[in-house]
Amino acid sequence: MADRIWLDVPYAEKDQAKAAGARWDPAAKRWHAPRTGMPGLQPWAAAPDVPDLLPGEDRTLGEGLFVDLVPSSCWFTNVRSCVTPRDWERLRRMITRRASMRCEACGAAENRDAKRWLEAHERWVYDDTARVQRLKRLICLCTDCHTVTHYGYAQVRGLEAKAFAYLVKVTGMSPTAARSHIRSAFNV
Repeated sequence: MADRIWLDVPYAEKDQAKAAGARWDPAAKRWHAPRTGMPGLQPWAAAPDVPDLLPGEDRTLGEGLFVDLVPSSCWFTNVRSCVTPRDWERLRRMITRRASMRCEACGAAENRDAKRWLEAHERWVYDDTARVQRLKRLICLCTDCHTVTHYGYAQVRGLEAKAFAYLVKVTGMSPTAARSHIRSAFNV
C-alpha cells in the first residue's frame, strides 16, 4: 500500500471530513487525505499513534468473558467521556489494532451484517475505602461480549436473555453456573 496521509477522524465528524476531501481506507479502517496540501483536512491531521501499552496498564487483568459490573456512583462515566473525540479515536484504533481486530474474550471479528462491532471496554479496580476507581486495562470486546460484561445495562435495554445465552456459549458455563456467576457479580 502506498504511504497514506492518515487522519484522525472521530466517527461523528466523518461526514465533514468526507466533504472536505477525506477518503476511507476499508482495509486499514481509517480515513486519509488523497494528497498532501489539503487545508480543509488540517483539523484531522494525525497525531502520533498511542503506544500499545499505556502507563500503569495491566494487560493480564480480567481475562476472558465475565460480568464486570461497576458501582452505581461510576455509572455512565468512562474514558470516552473524559477525552476529546479525536483522542478517543486514537485510543480505539490502538485497542482494536493490538487485538488484531478480534474480540479479546471470544475471538470474533467485526461483522456489520450481524451488527457486531469491535468496542473498547475499560477494566477498573476499586478502592472501596477511599472511594477511588483506577483504570487498569483497556480491552477490545465485540458488541455481544460487551453486552454481557455490562449485564445490568443489558437488563435495562431488554437484552438480558441474549446476554445470558452468549455468556453460556462463550464461557462454556452451565446455565446454573452462569446464574451463580451473575448473582456473585451483583452481590459485589
